[in-house]
Amino acid sequence: MRIALCTDAWHPQVNGVVRSLSTTVNALVARGHDVELVVPEQFRTIAMPGYSEIRLAVLPRFGTRRSLSEFQPDVVHIATEGPIGWSARAWCLARGVPFTTAFHTRFPDYAAVRTGLSAERFWPLMRRFHAPSRAVLVSTPALKRELAQRGLPQGRLWSRGIDRSLFHPGHAPLPELAALQGPIQLYVGRVAAEKNLPAFLDTDVPGHKVVVGDGPDLARLKARYPGVRFLGALSGVDLARAYCSADVFVFPSRTDTFGLVLIEAMACGLPVAAYPVAGPLDIVGPEARGADGQHPATVGALDEDLGLAIRKALRCDPLGAAILGASYTWDRATDQFLAAIAAAHEPVAIRPRPRTAVPA
Repeated sequence: MRIALCTDAWHPQVNGVVRSLSTTVNALVARGHDVELVVPEQFRTIAMPGYSEIRLAVLPRFGTRRSLSEFQPDVVHIATEGPIGWSARAWCLARGVPFTTAFHTRFPDYAAVRTGLSAERFWPLMRRFHAPSRAVLVSTPALKRELAQRGLPQGRLWSRGIDRSLFHPGHAPLPELAALQGPIQLYVGRVAAEKNLPAFLDTDVPGHKVVVGDGPDLARLKARYPGVRFLGALSGVDLARAYCSADVFVFPSRTDTFGLVLIEAMACGLPVAAYPVAGPLDIVGPEARGADGQHPATVGALDEDLGLAIRKALRCDPLGAAILGASYTWDRATDQFLAAIAAAHEPVAIRPRPRTAVPA
């Protein structure tokens, strides 16, 4: 199948969206599909306001049209609601080419954090963007239900996976963390307002707090929390070693749609402490025994008191967390992605108009 993937989130950005997309592209190519990318590096870019490390394409419509017209895709997957996403959407609608979209990021919630406006102000734009999509790919059943309530009933499940050869409990600790007094409480992700990091850094739990990641709030939080170890962004083996250096993974975000770092951390043997919100609820589960409640071990703790959740998670069995984390595979996630793409490529059945009775 000829699949075009259009995204405003791509390398050198470091985040879960980029990791998910790049891993999926590699899996699609390995399965014999022809994949064309439309990404920011193909255009002139400017820094996203408030996120200097994220570059947005400037006026990408002509270049996007040209790339898609030359490639002639069977179906287009539009991953983001940015300039490239809107340009690809316009091309698909003008040409009658089927496309799918994804709801990776709670843009209304993120915008609300940064503007002070209600998230409800931004939902009409989200509905407009995704409404013509043959399928809106979502990471969890809960998010699928939420979008249906928001007027987007065409959700399709596309979960996430981990690289089992990389994320496992067998790594040696990072030298920077090996000598720290435990318990070591670790956060991995963007250092930005919507991630709610102060909720973690203000908790009063003995041990050391460690933050791995970069973002617009890094300098401010470094100055505010001098006792916290900020390691910057890590990837590959260094990231896996950071997970294996810690005793608990703390996830203070209330706005994530999934949280790829959650399953990476668990696969490395880290119990999770988080709020009982979408993302953690869909992975760790309400009773911390997985989403279906059937996992034999408790893999963390979800509580509105994050400090209490950390203390509870520290008592959990790391092996149980590792087993649940390792159950998330990219093969299964890619199967779900391809099923949604294939369904979008099928012709839409047109129902015949009911016949009007002719008077005798």
